[in-house]
Parts: sequence; C-alpha cells; structure tokens
Amino acid sequence: MIRTDSLSKRYGRVNALDGLSITVPDGSIYGFIGQNGAGKTTTLRVLATLLLPDGGSAEVAGVDVLRQPYEIKKLVGYMPDFFGVYDDLKVGEYLEFYASLQGMRGWAAISLRDSLLELVDLAHKRDEYVEGLSRGMQQRLCLARALIHDPQVLLLDEPASGLDPIARVEMRELLKELGRIGKTILISSHILSELADLCTHIGIIASGRLLREGTVKDVLWAAERPAYQLKVLRDVERAVAMLESTEGIGAVSVSDGDIRFHCDGGAESAAEALAAVVRSGIPVVRFAEIESSLEATFLRLARNE
Repeated sequence: MIRTDSLSKRYGRVNALDGLSITVPDGSIYGFIGQNGAGKTTTLRVLATLLLPDGGSAEVAGVDVLRQPYEIKKLVGYMPDFFGVYDDLKVGEYLEFYASLQGMRGWAAISLRDSLLELVDLAHKRDEYVEGLSRGMQQRLCLARALIHDPQVLLLDEPASGLDPIARVEMRELLKELGRIGKTILISSHILSELADLCTHIGIIASGRLLREGTVKDVLWAAERPAYQLKVLRDVERAVAMLESTEGIGAVSVSDGDIRFHCDGGAESAAEALAAVVRSGIPVVRFAEIESSLEATFLRLARNE
C-alpha cells in the first residue's frame, strides 16, 4: 500500500532522510519508531505531499507521490503532530466546514458529520465549541477531520502526544477500530508499549535510515536472541554448568535464584537444555521464554546506530 525507495532529504547540513526505504502492507497498522529528529515527521510530510524530497521515490496504492500529488490527496488522510482548530466554531460546524471543502453540503454534509462524530465518540459534543474540548477530544476531532474524504490511508504523526492515560486508551481503541474496517495506518509515536499492542508491523528508524522492519513478532525475534528463564529447587551451579555446555546456548546468568540464558540455536536448543537439566535429576519448578520488549529492542538498535 505504501512504499518508499531511497528517500533523501537534507536541511542544511543535516540528513533528515538518508536513503529511506519502507514498505507498509495493505490493511496494516504500521508503527514508525524513532527518536526525535530521526526523520519520522519528514517521511510523513513527504507522503502527504507537503514536502518534496531531494531524491528517491514514494507511492501510495500504486500512485506516485511526486508525480500525482492530487490523486494522493484523495487517498490519504493526514493528522500532524501539531494542528490548528477553529476555536470559534462548534464541533459540528468544524466538520461541516471541512466537508464543504470536499464539495459536500446540505444533508450529505450533515450525514457525514454525524457518522464521523459517532465514530470518534463525540456525538454528544456536536453543539459545543471546539475550544472547550479536552486535548484528547480535540485529537479525536482532528482524526475525524482527516477521515472526511474517506481515505484509504491514514498518516498519523504522534496522535497520542500530550494525552492522559485514559485519552491514550481511547485513541488506541479508535485506531484499532479503523484498522478493522480496512484502513491502512502509518503512525509515528514515542509511546512504544502502546505501539506493540496496537500495531501489526513496525519500522525502526534512526538518522533517516531504516534499521529494522517487519511484523512486530519478526522484528523482536530478529533483533533480540530468544531468552529463557529457568528456576530449580537446588543445584543451581550444576544447572548453570550444564546449560553452558549445551550447544546453541549463549550467556547464562543467575538473578534472585532464577537462571536466565540466551539461546542462539532457537527453541530446539532450549528444549535440549531443559531436557539435560531434568535428566540430571535437578528438580525444575519453572521454565519459560522471556518476552522481548519493543522498548529494549529499539534502545539496543538505536544505541548501536
């Protein structure tokens, strides 16, 4: 659905994008992860036709972003990290205004307004002024604005920025619902724990270059060697020695009585190591894989970069 190939963009001496190539599958919720200044916002602005790259190419649903910008505007709904609202308009008037920019008026605009307000759970705020909305409600209203023309793709730049925990949960559930109805969503965020729960795919970017991309599970598996936790009733030192002598087992450590080890040989090596410990007569009370976290993966990749 979205593809960039060797995108580059310079601001003076700074390389905002340095040969960036990403692929966002159709119908996916793609989390775009990177530190401030990594190039996330620049990428989204290029895809939204608001910024011209210095090199490379990009397309959305097979449409060239640089050669067919007007077609792209029909396909894409963009929500920036900083946005403006018209404080002297009521919520319903706000959406009616944007509907009129799309050529919709009368009952068509009213019907669209009501359906979008229902979708973002703001129907009860229709006759209130925009300036009276909370930050979270304003975010949801701006998302409704981005949906005015029923785009296939949503480009969301830090949509949960500045929201309280309850508002973040509401935004996350709304984005999941949009994903269920078939929207392809590219979302940049620094709240990594929520991206892991929300996204189907992720891309990790640093200094304008892609470090890793794929499904959440595949990225975590590739970036972090599988780790396991083993707890025995006795003979901890002997169990450690057996693990260290098993082929495919990496560094072994002990913390609060729990034995932790990395496994280069995959699940099969882990199973062989467990079987060896059990055969030796050492009683095992717990054995489990330690799930890799998105935060740990991102920090390790970013630091290496």
